[in-house]
Amino acid sequence: MIHIRLCECERSLHPRNTYVKTYLKYSEGAAGGRCSGKESCHGRHEKRMRLMVEKMLPRHWPQLRAVYLEGVETGHATFETEAPGWARWDAAHLPFARLVALDGERVAGWAALGRVSAREVYAGVAEVSVYVGREFRGAGAGRSLLAALVEASEQNGVWTLQASVFPENAASMALHRACGFREVGRRERIGRLRGRWRDTILLERRSRLVGAD
Repeated sequence: MIHIRLCECERSLHPRNTYVKTYLKYSEGAAGGRCSGKESCHGRHEKRMRLMVEKMLPRHWPQLRAVYLEGVETGHATFETEAPGWARWDAAHLPFARLVALDGERVAGWAALGRVSAREVYAGVAEVSVYVGREFRGAGAGRSLLAALVEASEQNGVWTLQASVFPENAASMALHRACGFREVGRRERIGRLRGRWRDTILLERRSRLVGAD
C-alpha cells in the first residue's frame, strides 16, 4: 500500500513549458520490498519525488491512455467504457491546454479541454477533463493539474470552464470546488452507464480575467 502526501508546490517556474512543480513524499510499506531491515522503520519509508505539470507531447499518449483506462475502471469518472484511440481523443479536445503531470518519465495524470459548442457565441466555453493515475490519487496531483489548466485556458481566451461530475465522485467534486468551480445543478438520469441510469453534477468556473469587461 502506498500513501502519498503533498509537501510543497512551486508555480510557474518555467512558464513556457512547465506550469507547476509539486513535491510529493511517499510513505511505503515494507511489503514493497524496500525495507532495509532496521527495527525502527516499522515497515514505513519515505522518499521525495518531483511532480511536474507540462505540456502534453505525442510520446505521452500511451501512458495518458493507460491513466484514462484507470479512470474508466472506477465507474465514476466517465460514461465511456473504454479508452479511445489517439485520433478520436485528439478530435475531441482543443489543441491548447493539453497537460500532463510527470514523475520523471511517468505520466501521473493529465488534463485537457473539450469544445462545448461550435457556435461562435460559446467560443470561450470549454469542458474540463482531469484524470489522475491510481498510484497518485489523493496527493494533490489533480489540484496541480486543474490549477494549471485554468491558467492555460485563460491564456487562450477561455472565459468559462465547465465540468460534468458523477455525484458519487466526491474527490472530483471537492477538487473542482477547491479550484473555484461552483455547482450549477444536478442533471437527473442523464445517461446510462453499464445498464444503470446515472445523474451528473454540472459545475462551472467563470474567469475574472477573460471577458471581464
